[in-house]
Amino acid sequence: MFETGLLIGGQQHAATGQACFERINPNSGEVASRAAAASLQDADAAVAAAQQAFPAWSATLPGERRRLLLKAAEVMESRPQDFIARGVAEAGGVPGWYGFNVMLAANMLREAAAMTTQIGGELIPSDVPGSVAMGVRQACGVVLGIAPWNAPVILGTRALAMPLACGNTVVLKASELCPALHSLIGTVFEEAGFPAGVVNVISNAPADAPAIVERLIANPAVRRVNFTGSTRVGRIVGELAARHLKPALLELGGKNPLLVLDDADLDAAVEAAAFGAFFNQGQICMSTERIIVDAKVADLFVEKLVHKASQLSAGKPGAPGAVLGGMVDPLAASRVAELVADAVAKGARLPGGPLRLDGNIMQPAVVDGVTPAMALYREESFGPVVAVLRVNNEDEAVQLANDSEYGLSAAVFSRDIARALAVARRIESGICHINGPTVHDEAQMPFGGVKASGYGRFGGKAAITEFTELRWITIQTGPRHYPI
Repeated sequence: MFETGLLIGGQQHAATGQACFERINPNSGEVASRAAAASLQDADAAVAAAQQAFPAWSATLPGERRRLLLKAAEVMESRPQDFIARGVAEAGGVPGWYGFNVMLAANMLREAAAMTTQIGGELIPSDVPGSVAMGVRQACGVVLGIAPWNAPVILGTRALAMPLACGNTVVLKASELCPALHSLIGTVFEEAGFPAGVVNVISNAPADAPAIVERLIANPAVRRVNFTGSTRVGRIVGELAARHLKPALLELGGKNPLLVLDDADLDAAVEAAAFGAFFNQGQICMSTERIIVDAKVADLFVEKLVHKASQLSAGKPGAPGAVLGGMVDPLAASRVAELVADAVAKGARLPGGPLRLDGNIMQPAVVDGVTPAMALYREESFGPVVAVLRVNNEDEAVQLANDSEYGLSAAVFSRDIARALAVARRIESGICHINGPTVHDEAQMPFGGVKASGYGRFGGKAAITEFTELRWITIQTGPRHYPI
């Protein structure tokens, strides 16, 4: 069992009154972690520590910020087993998933380090004689990051990396489902030598989350908010941020389509679809939720995909032959099973046989013949099931792809690249991959969605806009005429 406190001002603290909460291992039912349950006063203290650290950190030269971020990447890569142990215990996935998380998160820190010297500005021509006008980007202040459990190292680190590179200080609110893992991210920054208060991490009991989040967003010192999680909670975060006139970067849910056109390489499409739909049990914001396939090749495609799915066995992490792990808890698995049952009751088919579920362990499933009458057509399943929708042409494919409130990731498979690009440009999503899976992330890319998948962009230069203030500054170099 892992025990964690609150990281505030460079020190580990117990929560007010020694309050704590327990996270249960979804695979074993045992206590995975016991974490400090922050009070409203603890939340205030974390923001105060970040605010106190901001002047010195924002004045830190870019080379020093780069050095520390690179050191944090080294420290993170030196502790994969620590992250893996916490991830498996708290969130239920297989060890390889959390190892991959560590690798990509370290790359995010390196990319952020490279951005410290890219936070520039521009000279803007002025009509005032003798006036030099500039647009200058500066750090905002305290940034609140709220990270989820599903890709915990990646998304927890992403909430910190670019804000820090831009000269901001950060309060990371850990997920209630993986507090020990998110606490370890804070430890990485401490071991890397970041000044006290630059990175703060707090955890809270699930029942306290609404009050803690509202308190953090309302704090006048918090100048930016970034949230990754469900659209339902994202709407709440966005409303709170708007109430306090604070910009928010929201990366939310997805109902991500993979389009298989009639000239697609079906074997390549099957491999991408299986990876996108079933990797980490479909619990990725970019997971392939819908496969929209041309009717001319649909039978063969489904046959191949069902065969591929039959080779991907889910089990408890470390179990022989288990390439997939468990879902985050049995309730999540039951919800997915209900979506599948509703679809079958309304005419959908399970070509691979009945859905197999044991607690939080769900075997991957292909649901063919999904229609708008089924909840699975619109609701994000966030599980190892994928809906197949058959169409007669690419216009119908695009129409179905866009018939969703979400717009995060998408993919198009075709041997004709010009055709695929034309289709991709018509899809309403922040991300689209041609002949590649919907699940794809790189630290330097502008990552984010449209519609109910959120707004704003993480990653590389795009994130500089999100985590800096653009100021207009002028220098009058000569006499100026005034009308009075």
